[in-house]
Amino acid sequence: MSASPLERVTPAIATLSRRESAPAAATARTSHSSFRPLFGVLTAFWIYVALSNLMYAISMQASLTVQNIHNVFASWDARVIQHLVLYPLFILSMRGALRTGWQPLWRALPLQLLCALGFAVLASPALEFGVYLSALSHGESAAAMWHHYMEKEWGTWSGFMAHEVPIWLASITSFLVTYGFGLALVTGFAFYQRLRDSQLRLASAERALTQAHLAALRMQLSPHTLFNLLHTIRGQISWDPPAAQAMVVQLGDLLRRLLNAGEREFSRLADELQFVTLYLELQQRRFADRLTIRVPLREDVARAWVPSLILQPLVENAVVHGLAGHEGPVTIRVEAYVSGERLVLRVLNTIAPGKPAGRIGIGLANVRERLEVQFGAAATFSAGPADDNLWLAEIHMPLLRDGPGAPGGEPLFPEGDRRP
Repeated sequence: MSASPLERVTPAIATLSRRESAPAAATARTSHSSFRPLFGVLTAFWIYVALSNLMYAISMQASLTVQNIHNVFASWDARVIQHLVLYPLFILSMRGALRTGWQPLWRALPLQLLCALGFAVLASPALEFGVYLSALSHGESAAAMWHHYMEKEWGTWSGFMAHEVPIWLASITSFLVTYGFGLALVTGFAFYQRLRDSQLRLASAERALTQAHLAALRMQLSPHTLFNLLHTIRGQISWDPPAAQAMVVQLGDLLRRLLNAGEREFSRLADELQFVTLYLELQQRRFADRLTIRVPLREDVARAWVPSLILQPLVENAVVHGLAGHEGPVTIRVEAYVSGERLVLRVLNTIAPGKPAGRIGIGLANVRERLEVQFGAAATFSAGPADDNLWLAEIHMPLLRDGPGAPGGEPLFPEGDRRP
């Protein structure tokens, strides 16, 4: 059973409402999953830091060795261990910094500095731990290592403090700079992610709004068409009841097609022309002595897609205004042909000679607005007198070879002339 026009508009509007009222828990889950790509960025950055520190220490120690100065810098394996120990601390500190954020600044800044200092302070102990494991791997005992440290030139705890604290402070300063670069990198990447996600959400919301707008415009056509058709049948009931009954049956088929077409954003051009033919044949039953219609056959038109019900307001306007103001015959002609990569749709109808152009009604305004929403400046629509007794409504729009869900590669035109 076909959905009502209001039911077709409601899902798009409901989608917009759900997006606006998303709970904070969903935002937290999104931020949790968005850390995964940042994890890769931080890992690559930390590998770069480890390699650069290792190459710097090796090159500096080599320069000092030439001058007969040994064991100033820790061995390469000790530095590798240092960076392996600091890696999980670096990741945890970065995640804590991202979760803390920067608002409000008076509360966030001390927490950010605490994360940075907590990481940088542990850099020197991590190196000493690396030296300890490196010595053990080379067969040196813990007691010998302690004796080695205490036999250095400072020899006492005061000497140890006097020499080691400056080195520790230098290490803290160096790794604070490293932490700052890492935080700037990951903050910039996280900002880019949020910007990209907001753009995607905005585009999705705009698509949903456009769909709701188009559904509302298509819904506007249904009562307008129904009113005109019922008015046509009412004129037949009093003087030709059998014809009125046949028109009611034909009206039921027409309305079924109207509802089905209103549910889709695009339809095949051939289907649109068939719908127009049914509508004009129904009108012709009432005005058989005056109305002549000419609509191209399905097999004679391009295999293209057009906005659903885009021709219906044009033929309704042709019937209503073509028959008004005179008692003579009226011819309504529908044309559809391709010009380059453009599809041209035309509805022509004869009018009373010298009839002034009226104001744009609901149907024509609907066509103009739908084309603007769906194609923007790529489509044009004009309606007005072509000469003294001929009215022309014309649409120029991009040629859509494949519609929603249509398979590609289907031949666009039937064999023969491209213009019917």
